[in-house]
Amino acid sequence: MDEKLERVKKVLADYGKKDRNLIPILQHVQEIYTYLPEDVMEFIANELGITAGQVFGAATFFAHFTLEPKGKYVIKVCDGTACHVRKSTDIIRAIQAELKLTDKKHTTDDTMFTLEAVACLGACGLAPVVMVNEDIYGAVTKEKMIEILNTYKAKEAGE
Repeated sequence: MDEKLERVKKVLADYGKKDRNLIPILQHVQEIYTYLPEDVMEFIANELGITAGQVFGAATFFAHFTLEPKGKYVIKVCDGTACHVRKSTDIIRAIQAELKLTDKKHTTDDTMFTLEAVACLGACGLAPVVMVNEDIYGAVTKEKMIEILNTYKAKEAGE
């Protein structure tokens, strides 16, 4: 049995395998996998004694959950009004070009990066704003964004 599934079993045990705890269980499972794999959701349904449809329903209802794998580094580009008028779309396009992503492909093939355009990061005074995992960058330009990406790439390469 793989290590991640063992962690899921521990999460289920910690929550007493009670269906009323489905949302926090799914939150923990998403932390483990970075997304909610279909087979794991089916496993959770069986363990909680509910239908897979109930688990899938919760997973697809809440925007917080994703059914697609995310990268190690999740890049959130604010595209709210303040950021949009300060060219956040150009930053999104620069990231897509640099990482070979598209409007439909959000995660790099090596699952290192995931790009998400978000409505607001709550830092309008720093517009345009980009968040990489928990790191916040303000007044980002296309050029600065490429430098930021290169920093993360170098970190992964051990430089």
